[in-house]
Amino acid sequence: MKCINNKKSFLFSAGVLTAALMLSGCGAEDENITYSLYDTSANYGIISTASADDISFFADDLCVADTSDIGTDQVDSAVAYAAGVFNLATKNAAYAQSIHERMYPASTTKIMTALVAIKYGNLDQTVTVSELACNQASDSSVCNLKPGDQLTVRQLLYGMMLRSGNDAAIAVAEAVGGSVEGFVDMMNAEARALGATNTHFVNPNGLHDDEHYTTVYDLYLIMNEAIKYNDFTDVIHTASYEVIYTSADGSAKTVEWANTNQYLSGKSAPPEGYTVVGGKTGTTAAAKNCLVLYSMNPKNEPVISIVLGADARSNLYMLMNEVLAGFGGI
Repeated sequence: MKCINNKKSFLFSAGVLTAALMLSGCGAEDENITYSLYDTSANYGIISTASADDISFFADDLCVADTSDIGTDQVDSAVAYAAGVFNLATKNAAYAQSIHERMYPASTTKIMTALVAIKYGNLDQTVTVSELACNQASDSSVCNLKPGDQLTVRQLLYGMMLRSGNDAAIAVAEAVGGSVEGFVDMMNAEARALGATNTHFVNPNGLHDDEHYTTVYDLYLIMNEAIKYNDFTDVIHTASYEVIYTSADGSAKTVEWANTNQYLSGKSAPPEGYTVVGGKTGTTAAAKNCLVLYSMNPKNEPVISIVLGADARSNLYMLMNEVLAGFGGI
């Protein structure tokens, strides 16, 4: 479905601009969402000294789709709960499978964690890892950080996005947000600002919580914002990363973190003509196998593709290849 301009209604109360974004087909339930990050009404196209042609609307550069499924009968869609393909050049939501249904994101949550850290944090800040960050379940995906270890936020991002370290995500949250709770508030505020109104975060790493959810479409909005930052694409495009940091005893420690994305590790190959830039995997018992991917199609057009809830890792990559090959060039 082609991108169209979103319609917006605006309420003014006590001098505060409140935007009720009515995303076509997004299933948005929040009617009044206050945006403090916009300085003037001209940003919304309400009033402007410029001509009407110069007014920029919220969804000018976004793919907007309704709740209809598109193309699910042409691929093995039954292996996953939801999926979508979004061509950023044509602004087309070419494949849609339950893209507005709430899903558990698992570690694809860390895309938002990285985005907030890059936008609002200092990547060169040195962080002392806390006891809380290291207090992870024995079966949790971690970077094996220890209390008192010292790394920069940038190094932690590599551990979080490549190794999918839940301990690294907590350390990032505490450094940038002052606390995990403060950082989660920043995540949810950023989601609202991006129009991701069917998203609610409870933690920065994606460990399961019934109140921690998103949608395929919201993940597209979040990923679409994240790839605007070179620091983000540099991280997700890295196959492996050697980090040297100061351990709690003061000695230098060297560790290599490998990317869990099989397209980057070489375990899976994308469809012919596609170049994978990177993305983020996620797996929990409730969310099953998930992947948010950023790639270039054979026409060198940027594409965001997403599969959530695949019943097996092999089927995750199989379906991703099918939807890319069939719909990534549309």
